[in-house]
Amino acid sequence: MDIRQLAYFLAVVDRGGFNRAASALYVSQPSLSQAVHALERDLGTELFHRIGRRAVLTEAGRALIEPARAAVRSLEVARASVASVHELREGRLDVASMPSQAVEPLTTLIRSFAQRHPGVTLAVKAVFTARDIINAVRTGAAELGLLASAVSVPDIEVSAHVLGEQRFVLVVPPGSPFAGRQAVTCEELAGQRLIVGQPGTGMRAYVDSLRDQGIDFTVAAETEHRVSLLPLVLAGVGLAVVTESWREIARQTGAEVLDIEPATALQVALVSRRGVLSPAAAAFWAMAVSGSDD
Repeated sequence: MDIRQLAYFLAVVDRGGFNRAASALYVSQPSLSQAVHALERDLGTELFHRIGRRAVLTEAGRALIEPARAAVRSLEVARASVASVHELREGRLDVASMPSQAVEPLTTLIRSFAQRHPGVTLAVKAVFTARDIINAVRTGAAELGLLASAVSVPDIEVSAHVLGEQRFVLVVPPGSPFAGRQAVTCEELAGQRLIVGQPGTGMRAYVDSLRDQGIDFTVAAETEHRVSLLPLVLAGVGLAVVTESWREIARQTGAEVLDIEPATALQVALVSRRGVLSPAAAAFWAMAVSGSDD
């Protein structure tokens, strides 16, 4: 068993099949298959059921995912530690982020980090729920995670540092009956057409809580694609309840942003896996934590 075999195994898992994994790794499909077969021989068990062109994980395969990620990540940390001798002149840092927090504060954090370490590539993975962010960091799919949650992140599975809060706001198009105002009450959302996120997200949990309070509205659109929020609002499809990370960019597009009263906020936190971080992750963490304490 070697790290290359584990990396190939994880590529098949993440890409959903041998052909896609081979394309992503820039290797031939036969070479990839041979490496996985060799790993199976070393382990004495099948990791995938081959069903036509599909590769379905066996129970043994599912059990291997987390230790494989840990092993691959440990090697990456070792390589990055050697590279740190060159003051982080090169390398890669994987960060998982929820979509709204990828707008802010991640944009500002990446800008500051890139100014200090321009040779390090930041790879941002889109993850939609706080639970999935924690799982991505815990299993090694990402080294750092940025999430927003209505409750504090338990400092058990991962290390967590609160960066601040983001309140919910209402984005409306020009000409809306709410246009020109600074704020609306949540009761005024009754009867409105709202654009919402998918179940499990913070913005969806908030609008669902309004309905639980007896505030009846129509779901005009449900979208996983945050890039579609502002175009949908500007097209007059509905109003969007989002976190204030969207405030500046929404105003730049011509939309108006109103505070929702009473104020309800999500806690924004940066999380990391426990144990030794790569030099790039450690530098990013130190920068983010010191900046939030200013």
